[in-house]
Amino acid sequence: MSVDMKKYASDELTTAELDHLIICHSSFQVVGVADIGRVVERIEGRIEKSGMKCRVFTEYRSASLISIFSPAAVLGVGAAIGIAAHNLATYNPDYEIGKNKISSTVTVKYVK
Repeated sequence: MSVDMKKYASDELTTAELDHLIICHSSFQVVGVADIGRVVERIEGRIEKSGMKCRVFTEYRSASLISIFSPAAVLGVGAAIGIAAHNLATYNPDYEIGKNKISSTVTVKYVK
């Protein structure tokens, strides 16, 4: 995440502001999010409405791969396969939307 990334409270990010950020290919972060699913759904919908593609993921999900080296290796391998399949299904996105439930943030990053 960039240090100069603009931050918005979830209740102050209007549809007009969101559309402007997307049209300008801006990266930004929504902070203090109570309902991450709803916020992500809204952002994803606006990105797709503008004709772009996005990938939604949980930040720090690769930590689940640590279990590959534990007795529960099957779960770790399953997580790795799931992550790879998801990345292929959302190949070459315009935006990546990272959900972070621990810090109650949604990070939206323009990647093209």
